[in-house]
Amino acid sequence: MIRLDATQLLENAGDLAELLVGTVNGGASVGFLAPLARAQALAWWRERAGDVAAGRLAVWAALDGDRVLGTVGLAFPGKANSRHRAEIVKLMVHPDARGRGLGRGLLTTAENAAAAAGITLLHLDTETGSPAERLYRSAGWTPAGAIPDYAADPRGVLRPTTIYYKHVPATAPTR
Repeated sequence: MIRLDATQLLENAGDLAELLVGTVNGGASVGFLAPLARAQALAWWRERAGDVAAGRLAVWAALDGDRVLGTVGLAFPGKANSRHRAEIVKLMVHPDARGRGLGRGLLTTAENAAAAAGITLLHLDTETGSPAERLYRSAGWTPAGAIPDYAADPRGVLRPTTIYYKHVPATAPTR
């Protein structure tokens, strides 16, 4: 896993876009409707570069040579009373690479980086009943509850979302 700086994110935006398109068009609910066009995915990734450069977002990629097989993000809130927490965002593994432990590896990478940054509480949301729930539960995440009709899945059907949290031991002072 490598952490992408803003320049690397832009250099890999095409591969990241392909990952996002494959994930959404493969049925995973990560905030987009299918069919997702490559141009839309590319624009979305390029827009993230500013947040990465400003330190509001950290992005890691799992690579096989030059090919991006997976990604995860860690979003840091800007409020003074929230500096102890962060959100796991856009954990994606290419459909061709699933079942190899990449999702777990990406999640662990983000958790360890959060702890190193002084983060003590992580949270995320995922579609209720999705395969991702098995990963989060097996990795020690706690469900806080489900919200009905929270977001549309890639087909446009409203689905419930489960909110998860996890306490992590900080290894550095809070940001």
